[in-house]
Amino acid sequence: ANQIDSLIICGGTTSGCVYATVVDGFSNNYKISVVADATFDRLQTVHWVFLADIDLKYGDVVTSGTAIEYLKTLAL
Repeated sequence: ANQIDSLIICGGTTSGCVYATVVDGFSNNYKISVVADATFDRLQTVHWVFLADIDLKYGDVVTSGTAIEYLKTLAL
């Protein structure tokens, strides 16, 4: 109804809430982007492992600059 086809996800924690949101969004056929520098986890190793898993399976891991440039292209 709202013509939403993609999600840009940020927040914490990468291995918990962020990952669950990614999987749910992907399972509902949304195009997924996760903003790497706008997500966090308790340990950097865990953070990067989950970002790699997301990038390999569910969507794109992008920088905040890339996400902002994309948002600028959208008609409001």
